[in-house]
Order: sequence, then C-alpha cells, then structure tokens
Amino acid sequence: MKGNKGRSTLVALGRTKLGLPAVLLSCSLFFLAGFFGSMLFSQDIPVGGVPRERLLEELKEEGEWRAMAYGETGESTISSIPFQVLSLKPRASYFPEFATAEQCQAIIRITKSKLTPSTLALRKGETQESTKGIRTSSGTFISASEDPTGVLGHIERKIARATMIPRDQGESFNVLRYEIGQRYAAHYDAFNPAEYGPQKSQRVASFLLYLSDVEEGGETMFPFENGLNMDIGYDYEKCIGLKVKPRQGDGLLFYSLFVNGTIDPMMQDNKIDNLSI
Repeated sequence: MKGNKGRSTLVALGRTKLGLPAVLLSCSLFFLAGFFGSMLFSQDIPVGGVPRERLLEELKEEGEWRAMAYGETGESTISSIPFQVLSLKPRASYFPEFATAEQCQAIIRITKSKLTPSTLALRKGETQESTKGIRTSSGTFISASEDPTGVLGHIERKIARATMIPRDQGESFNVLRYEIGQRYAAHYDAFNPAEYGPQKSQRVASFLLYLSDVEEGGETMFPFENGLNMDIGYDYEKCIGLKVKPRQGDGLLFYSLFVNGTIDPMMQDNKIDNLSI
C-alpha cells in the first residue's frame, strides 16, 4: 500500500475454519436472491391500489417492520446497513458512512502513540531483507477489549452484522498509517498453504474502515477484477483495475476465499500513492 501523510486505516480481519463461511455465505446469497427476486416480480403489481415497492417504503418509514423470534446469538431488532456491491469477481462491497467522524478520530487518538513499522508474513524462502519495501506503513494491533471508549466494540459488532461472521472469529484490529510515498504492494490477504505452510485457520474476509480523507490517490486497488489483467504481468504502479478511493468513515469489505474455502485468485489487492489534505 502506498500512503499519504496523516491517512489512517482500520482493518478488521476475519479468520475462521474453512467449512463455516461457506454455510453462512450460501445462506446470505440465497436470502438476497430471494429478496431481490421478490422485488423484481412484485413491484409493479398493485396491492390495494398501492404499488408493492411504495408499500414497502411506507412500512419502513412508519417503523412497522416486525422482528422475528431470534436465537441466543441473534438480535432483537431489525437493522439496516447501506452498502453497494462493487464487484462479484472478486466479491467486494462498499459501506458508506459506516462510522462517524467522531468515531474515526477516537480510534486515531487511542492508537497514534502505539504505531510501529508494519511487519510482513514471510513466505518460504523469503527474508526481511528480500521483502524490504513491500510494506512500508506503520501500524498497531488492538482488540475491542483494549479500547476504553467502547468505539471499537461498536464497530466490531457492526462488522459482524455486515459480514455474518461472528465477532469471536475475527482477529484484532490492525490500525495503519501511510505517509506520503508509503505503500503495501500487491498481495493476498489469505495465506496459501503452498507458500506459507499449513494453516490451522484461514483469513476469510477483510473489512477496511478509512479513518481519514485524502485529496488525491490512496485507492485500494483490485487489478484482477472480473478476471482481467491476470496474464499480462502488470505493473501495479500503473493503477489498473477496480479502485476504491478512501473517504473518512467509509468501509470496504472483500472476501479472500470462495464459498468452498479455496483462495480467490482475483482477490489480489494493493494500495497506491496518495496525497494528504
């Protein structure tokens, strides 16, 4: 990732056993398909003289959604988290205003003094010297239980709802700061056992929360979106592919694994140069 002066990013990383996410994601996909299918086939059919789409909006405005019975790990209320699907290949979604400016500033305050040079997981045959320059940011790890303000706990619960991955299957938050010219070059967030050795668990998804704005650059880039550029030996500094610009409080979710637990080869990402405000 290449970064800007003063730019911070909060990264929540989910690791879990390989079998579980396939069940959760499959259920989620079937639910969404059913919901949108219902909207497509019924929105033009009047119900009591009112179009179906309009009726649903009125119910929402009046707060008349009826919650279902819920399990011990469920919630008693219905929540709505706005998001936009940016890509299905790889699976990436954008969450506008996922956190408030005050929450972002609180996270920066409690972690700013703890930042140290970011480290890199080494593959077989690699050394710190041979990988020097790949990741040049500074950062720190912090769990929600270490945050006296409660902000990280709130963010963690919201991420669990957005991803349908339980909180106890996530890693600690990784708060990162990128100065001008710093970067994290192209990489996968999951760990290929052929390169890193046997894995007891695997990183299923990553959720980025942008803690500050930038004037220019700083995008998170997915160069292989929809299978493009995979056979050209691309130069990541040319900034090709799907690019997501950081905006304070916005979130970015992307899944590193297919629903069968194998690594998605299109989910290579990197972060490119940006300028600070």
